Order: sequence, then C-alpha cells, then structure tokens
Amino acid sequence: MRCAVFHDYFSSIGGGEQVATMMAYCLSADLITTECKETALPKSLGISIHSIGKIIPFPVLKQMSAAWRFSNADLTRSYDFFIFSGNWAPRASKLHHPNIWYCHTPVRALYDLAELFEQRLPFFFRPFYRVWVKHQRIIDQNAIAEVNEIITNSHNTASRIRRYYGREARVVYPPVDLDRFSFKESGKFWLSVNRLYPEKRIELQIEAFRQLPRESLVIVGGAGSGDHAIRYSTRIVENLPRNVKILGSVPSETLTDLYGTCRGLICTAIDEDFGITPLEAMASGKPVIAVYEGGFKETIIHGETGLLIEPTVQAIIVAVQVVGKDPTKYKNACIQRAKEFGGIERFCREIQEIVSTII
Repeated sequence: MRCAVFHDYFSSIGGGEQVATMMAYCLSADLITTECKETALPKSLGISIHSIGKIIPFPVLKQMSAAWRFSNADLTRSYDFFIFSGNWAPRASKLHHPNIWYCHTPVRALYDLAELFEQRLPFFFRPFYRVWVKHQRIIDQNAIAEVNEIITNSHNTASRIRRYYGREARVVYPPVDLDRFSFKESGKFWLSVNRLYPEKRIELQIEAFRQLPRESLVIVGGAGSGDHAIRYSTRIVENLPRNVKILGSVPSETLTDLYGTCRGLICTAIDEDFGITPLEAMASGKPVIAVYEGGFKETIIHGETGLLIEPTVQAIIVAVQVVGKDPTKYKNACIQRAKEFGGIERFCREIQEIVSTII
C-alpha cells in the first residue's frame, strides 16, 4: 500500500511537524508538503518528502497559498491512502480517498480564538477580518466534510472538534521518543519551549522572571508566521530583563540537552491543544509549571509532576519558588508519567490499526 502524509509546511519543527513526520515513519509513507527547510526534517528517519509547489512567503498570503496548493493537488494516481496533518492540508480531502485527518486543532484563528485575533488587529482591519473568517469557515467545513475519519491529539481538542464540526474524533496521543530524553542535572535555569505566538502568553513568563532576579529563564522557539506573531515576537524581545534569554529555534540535540539540564519547564499557552513539551520535560525527569488549561490538565499531575496554576504573573512567581526549593523530588514521578503516555511504538501501533480498519 502506498501512503502519503500531507502537512502544511515544514518551516520549523513543532509538535504538529513531529507528529506528521512520525506518521510517515510508522507507515513507510511519503511526506507531501509545500515548503521544507532542510533542518526541519530528521534525516535519520529516511523519509521521502515531496513539494506540491512554492508558497508566498508573507504572513496570511503564506497560509492562503498553502491552502490553495492543497485544494488543487491531485496525487490520486500515486498513492492508495492519505493522511492529512495541519490546518491547510485537509483542503486536499475532496479528491484523496480513503483518508484520515490527524487534527492538531480546528484552525484557532477561525474558531475559538477568532475574537482574540480580531481584537489584536488595527480597528480598520477588523471588518475585513470578520468577512475573511466567515468565508474561510465555509471552505473549511466543506473540506472536513470530505474527511473519512478524524483522529486527534487530546480529549481537549476532541471537544473542539465536536463543537465546531459536529464530529467525533478518536484520541491518539502524540509520540514521545522516551529514549531520547534523560535527567542530567537540576541546573540553574528554567526552560520555556514554544513558538513566539501571542497565544503562548510568553509575556507572563518574562514579567515573572523580571521580578525573580535570582532565577533565570531560557526561551526556545522561533517567531511564528502571521502579522500578529511577528509584531508580538518583535515586542517581547525588547527590554528583556538580564535573566531572560531567547535562543530562537535550536537543533534537536541542543533542545534535548536543555531539557536534561534545566530546573523545570514553564508553559503558559491559552487552552493548549495537547502540549508535547511537558511530556518531553517529564521524560527528562523535570517538573512542569503550567497553566490550568487545555491539554496540560491531561498530562500534568498537580503536586506530583509539577504544578497547575492560574495564568498570572504572581502565580508563576509563587510556583517557581515552591518547585525551585527541590526540583529533584519530582524526578521519578515525572519519568513514570511520561512512560504512561507511551513512546513511538505505541503511537505506530495505534495509527497502523486505524489505517487497517479504514482500508
């Protein structure tokens, strides 16, 4: 059986890109995308990747040109089964059957965060944004109607799918390469791993550490695409306190080392879809301080593998002080918790079972 995994683009490696890559690996499938940076795809997996065409490299136009590329793609003669991953790849669903969609989340700018995105636009742009959202929702709904089966990364995202698409989705938790992570030491810095998007609320972390001058924070993650992300990432790097560093995107080996040597991980994203970084941190024996929202509630055990807190600067300060007294006491519980979600073998087995059932 010839299988293809469609994913929006590989401009950087985040949770969605990791899952798409691993699905291709599990099924010996080809990756179909638009643009791909060489550093964004692990060469060790031996996955073939093919581009369906270039996209416009400017915010908004980038997303819309990717959607157009997938809408007009036709690889029906080259493959027997299709998996869609991402926001725009499902636009190829009309022609490509049988198929499944691994939904990381319904497009947040069109659904649950539409009002938040609108509020961050200049006043005179807002009416145009509302028209664009209404139009894109229609196209999106029509594309998802052509999807044979939806699987997703968490019960949190499954509830969004039920709310916005009226569909049930099977939960298949993303894979974590447990062998890749290990505890090295409880170092002198805290870690934050996320794209520099406003919905990640990184400003809360920065302000908290501004008030914790004896602690230090290392933020890993590149600036996202889209006007809202570019303005946000530009703004937060200005006037950083001396104890906060933003490294941008780093190689996977560097990130693994940061997990192994940090004191703990801090997560502040708004209603995170699932959040693979807490599992990576826990696999490294490190506690996680996260907001009591979204997928974090499915992975972190409050008081055992870290703390779940309110999304405020003061709550972060208190949590850092509490967990920072003895981060190593969480080590064993964290490692065990990561194992409960299983590694690559569990993920491959579940994906293969779903595909065989549909066929």
